[in-house]
Amino acid sequence: MLLLYSTPDGNSIVKSCAFIGAAFAMGFGTFGPGFGIGIVAGKTVDGISRFPKQSSVLVRTMFVGAAVSESTSIYALVIAFLLLFVA
Repeated sequence: MLLLYSTPDGNSIVKSCAFIGAAFAMGFGTFGPGFGIGIVAGKTVDGISRFPKQSSVLVRTMFVGAAVSESTSIYALVIAFLLLFVA
């Protein structure tokens, strides 16, 4: 389908593939962190329901775990921007 809209110089096919690559990078790059942050938040809520006095420690640990998990999606965002604006 992409070949139908390409020009003889081939520049548009490269841009089209860069857009598709950026979409895949963001899609797959945020799939894992989304599940990871959901699991971390769920376990934190479970821990707070069992030990309410430890809620401040659990929430602090949850934020560290969420930040570590979110860093991979930030790397995917950087790769997507590189594909969109450099390629």
